[in-house]
Amino acid sequence: MNYREKLRSKKRIVIKIGTSSLTFPNGRMNFARIEQLVNVIATLKRQGKQVVLVSSGSIAVGVSKLGQKKRPVSIPDKQAAAAIGQAVLAKIYRKFFGIHAIHVGQVLLTYDVITDAMKHKNAENTFAKLLEFGAVPIVNENDTVATDEIVVGDNDRLSAMVASICKADLLIMLSDIDGFFDSDPRKNPEAKRIPIVTHIDSDVEAKAGDAGSSFGTGGMSTKITAVQICHADNIDTIIANAEDPHILYNILNGDDLGTLFVAPANV
Repeated sequence: MNYREKLRSKKRIVIKIGTSSLTFPNGRMNFARIEQLVNVIATLKRQGKQVVLVSSGSIAVGVSKLGQKKRPVSIPDKQAAAAIGQAVLAKIYRKFFGIHAIHVGQVLLTYDVITDAMKHKNAENTFAKLLEFGAVPIVNENDTVATDEIVVGDNDRLSAMVASICKADLLIMLSDIDGFFDSDPRKNPEAKRIPIVTHIDSDVEAKAGDAGSSFGTGGMSTKITAVQICHADNIDTIIANAEDPHILYNILNGDDLGTLFVAPANV
């Protein structure tokens, strides 16, 4: 079965992009990449697709604005950096999407919104209306109020939960790696990309290992967790490289890029 071919028919897509893909190693914003990403999303919308963007980066942006060198450790410091960064990040996205006359809506979530039935339904209705209006929801965890009890923890898992809330057809997680490999490509130059995965088992989980940048919080293991969340709702998932956002065109055209995790019902 040609699983890639079916990607052409996906209509409601959640795109997640990580902090390391939006910033330079020193934590400063990579405006060129953000603009490219926005341009691609605008084109996808003109093609008739609905897009939800889960964007990391608020804490990193806040840290940069405050002139700090490292990601904060304490909760109050993280919350303060996030409060500053979220405002800046929203302004950046509003500027670039505004060039295409596309409205954006900022949606900040915590775990209780996802697990509480009433709050979950309200979030579902909000996303539905934003997409009906032709807007692009820009989603992040509400780090300014998140505590241990209501924290999601990383935007890989958050993006999967958002895909479930939105009843998406596809989740694409853009990161600083080309896909899912049979071993860590950062440590093993002979590592091979696995194009398609149709079943998450202990072997896949073992291969995921753990990795992440100094400004980000995610790694391959959190992405596999996100895949499992999506598969529970029969949502296909892709892990691909964010270096050139134009890769989204190729992925949705069915090209062999990244790793496609096919949901059980679609196998």
